[in-house]
Amino acid sequence: MVKFISGKDVLPLRNEVLRDGRLQLHECVFSGDELAESFHLGYFRDEQLVCVASFHSQDYKEYTGRGYQLRGMATAPGYQGKGLGTQLVNFATVYLKGQGANYMWCNARKVAVSFYQNSGFEVISDEFEISGIGPHYVMYLKIQ
Repeated sequence: MVKFISGKDVLPLRNEVLRDGRLQLHECVFSGDELAESFHLGYFRDEQLVCVASFHSQDYKEYTGRGYQLRGMATAPGYQGKGLGTQLVNFATVYLKGQGANYMWCNARKVAVSFYQNSGFEVISDEFEISGIGPHYVMYLKIQ
């Protein structure tokens, strides 16, 4: 089941999945997590939080309209590949459409590009490196 959650709720999975458990939870906070226009979603299986994603009101370069950046999507090992992330993206897309957003974008890890493409995103950049994390692409999803 998809639910709105707090910015603090996403931190353990961000650390475990995206940072290999190397950081303290406070080091996993993103700038913008606590802004009023930001929101966080979680997928719960048997009352356990197993997938998270954050969405920040953030336009991307020359794109017009209201944009949101998807950040920190993480699914617990053992739950990956079961469509939970897709459900979060679909929920967010419907919610953002109702909020008047025009598009969503993300910096997708190279290993996650096919996931985002299957969710309707398209690659809009060349490959680039995020230090200490690895190769990424900017990806875009038109909402309306």
